[in-house]
Amino acid sequence: MSIYIGANPMRRVAIYTRVSTDRQTTDNQERELREVADRMGWEIVNVYQDEGISGAKGRDQRPAFDQLCKDAARRRFDTVAAWSVDRLGRSLQDLVGFLSELHALGIDLFLHQQGLDTTTPAGKAMFQMMGVFAEFERSMIRERVKSGLSRARAQGKTLGRPPIAAEIEVAIRKDLQLGGVGVRKLAAMHKVGVGTVLRIRAQLASPAPNA
Repeated sequence: MSIYIGANPMRRVAIYTRVSTDRQTTDNQERELREVADRMGWEIVNVYQDEGISGAKGRDQRPAFDQLCKDAARRRFDTVAAWSVDRLGRSLQDLVGFLSELHALGIDLFLHQQGLDTTTPAGKAMFQMMGVFAEFERSMIRERVKSGLSRARAQGKTLGRPPIAAEIEVAIRKDLQLGGVGVRKLAAMHKVGVGTVLRIRAQLASPAPNA
């Protein structure tokens, strides 16, 4: 619950900072965000720091970010403040997904470098526009994949993994029938994937048609 001073609520803020390498520090990010909080009259309830962790990592590999999300679900703050959008993730889709989770919980987001503050009408409008662009990005990716597949088919290219040589498959079958060698070792011996050996083993185990 927010603390009230007179008629104006004091906003509870969680600061999130992240740097990608151990040679960097989150001190500057935290200092600037604390200055913003002081000017805005926000109460800082916690600072979450991920140090030496790439933004491309998922939530399960960013312990501080994971804890931030858990505390957000418990409504322990009203706003998340980060120094820049790239501190939260590496794509527009990541940001919009995170924003959507926060908004579902009634929590706002402040991004210092981008000047995004979803407590304001302009910030809310910007968030809606980002949602549109994220959907556009997803559509473009889907279209590029479809176009690439269609072009490959038109050029007569075989999609998927190329089939292994018949003599290699025969050799793998013989080794499987002899037994005594593990799947991974067989795959290494014949320079094929483990999945290929498993497929051949499954075929051997299946009853022959009309048997």
